[in-house]
Amino acid sequence: MPKFPDVETWQQAEQLMQPAFIRLIDNLRKQLEQSSWKGTYEDVPLWAEDVSDDVKLQVTQLQEKLQSASAEDVIAIEAALAQLPSAHTGYHLHLEQADQRVTVDLWNLCYQICFKDYDAASGMTHALGETSSSQTVSIDTDLFEETGAVDWNRLDRKTQQIVEQVFGTLPETHQTINQP
Repeated sequence: MPKFPDVETWQQAEQLMQPAFIRLIDNLRKQLEQSSWKGTYEDVPLWAEDVSDDVKLQVTQLQEKLQSASAEDVIAIEAALAQLPSAHTGYHLHLEQADQRVTVDLWNLCYQICFKDYDAASGMTHALGETSSSQTVSIDTDLFEETGAVDWNRLDRKTQQIVEQVFGTLPETHQTINQP
């Protein structure tokens, strides 16, 4: 997860994230239409680092019970869930071709679009030659016009570049064609 240095960076990220995500999904769709890879999307729970596996299991079990609970039980289950941490929703794209499978974290791609030199492993921005002293992300200010509005053309171009990089790094499959 990205770490924001200040409120202004958070606000700029809020301004970019939804349009970036929409463009990301659209560009992935277009790329999949031209590719031999097949894609399926999956919602995945994202938990805070300090949430234990026992708590995650407890929340999951309560959510499952909620699906078939009676009206009286719903109130008690919802009250119990309100006392526990909840996960945020993440999204994965599973790409498959022949016997190969690649999973792509869509939020990480979105962060790469919105932030400068985003490092998915650390959740931070790393400029070339910089050590990891910076513990926060930096907004890609090139995605904004001088007025502070989103520069839609630059956002579209950067999104296309990120999607092309994803598909450009996929493993190649070598299929044998049997001829009579």
